[in-house]
Amino acid sequence: MARTLPSAHARVHSNEITRLESQLRAAFEGPAWHGPAVLELLRDVTPVEAAARPIAGAHTIWELVLHLTATYDLVLRRLRGDRKALTPAENFPPMAKPTDANWQEAIAALRGRNEATRVAVLRFDPTNLSAPLVPEPPYTAYEQFIGLTQHDLYHAGQIALLKRAIRGADAG
Repeated sequence: MARTLPSAHARVHSNEITRLESQLRAAFEGPAWHGPAVLELLRDVTPVEAAARPIAGAHTIWELVLHLTATYDLVLRRLRGDRKALTPAENFPPMAKPTDANWQEAIAALRGRNEATRVAVLRFDPTNLSAPLVPEPPYTAYEQFIGLTQHDLYHAGQIALLKRAIRGADAG
């Protein structure tokens, strides 16, 4: 029985899936070329620091962690065909009491959603990267997946600035 090789087109799409998953991992875990990734920044943050609001009107590190988790949930929902937007309460859920256990739980939830998303990306049919996940919003699957990396890095920058505001100029 003759074995057929994947077409060049199929290999390109498959390679793109692998690159997307790699970028999701790098933006979240590191190493990222721009500087520290999300988990690298969170590694030494205490629950008290995570809950601190050093900039009036800005989100806390903890709130950003919950928001990042919610955004992964949103894309995972869209992968299941659910077009429902995040409610304000889902987008920035309230922080739990700032204990070590609650903080570790928040980080573990974020880590789990990133991992679940990366698995879903690797299982995604690469020929559908140019199609929207749901009709509204009409972002393509590719835009949703790469957008998560952009979103992670945007908030990583905020976390870095919040750490500096909490600890002083030497924090990173």
